[in-house]
Amino acid sequence: MRLCYALAACTFALLLWQGVVWFTDVPQFILPSPARVAQAAIANRILIAQNAMVTASEVGLGLIIGTLLGGVTAIQLARSAWLHRLIMPLLVFTQAIPVFALAPILTLWFGYGIASKVVMTLLIIYFPVTSAFYDGLTRVPSDILDMARTMGGTPRHIMWRIKIPHALPSLGSGLKLAAVYAPIGAVIGEWVGASKGLGYLMLLANGRAKTDLMFASLFALAIMTFLLHLVATKTSDYLSKH
Repeated sequence: MRLCYALAACTFALLLWQGVVWFTDVPQFILPSPARVAQAAIANRILIAQNAMVTASEVGLGLIIGTLLGGVTAIQLARSAWLHRLIMPLLVFTQAIPVFALAPILTLWFGYGIASKVVMTLLIIYFPVTSAFYDGLTRVPSDILDMARTMGGTPRHIMWRIKIPHALPSLGSGLKLAAVYAPIGAVIGEWVGASKGLGYLMLLANGRAKTDLMFASLFALAIMTFLLHLVATKTSDYLSKH
């Protein structure tokens, strides 16, 4: 049923897009028609696929490393009140810094290769994952914790056998947000400095006035983000049930 609604929404959007092109008679270099974008996607499918693989590798590495670091950080914050008071304000402060402002600095530090894009992706998803998982760890019902302590449970046992299993659905929610945000970090990094990737391909197409190729690259990025969100949703459902 969800797939039917998604297909209906996409069909409506494409028809609306085509209608705007027809009725406004806008030049193709400003707003190409869906058919022209499809033609560009087919004609440049190998080029788009090659650059999509680069972006996907950046996003995948950033997601894995960011999730692991976020999970470890959340556990440490939940175990130590003084560490939470010390670290959490710093994490919140980092969210006040615009992402675009960090990209040139990271490119300067880590170069124009994949490392700067992975770090950019990591920084974007680190806080949502940490915050969501930490909330789950600290919202275990007090009666369950009291019973565990009465039965002789140590802080370590309570953390690994009660708090972490209880917080897995919250971690899944953080992963769903991370899956949407992660491609943003990779593309921003590619815009600042790269020789490969969908962000680089969009800039290249824009500079050569190939708007249809730019839209095709954008749709490839959207499909990638949708698939990532789908995987994250399935993972979240699995964590919620287990």
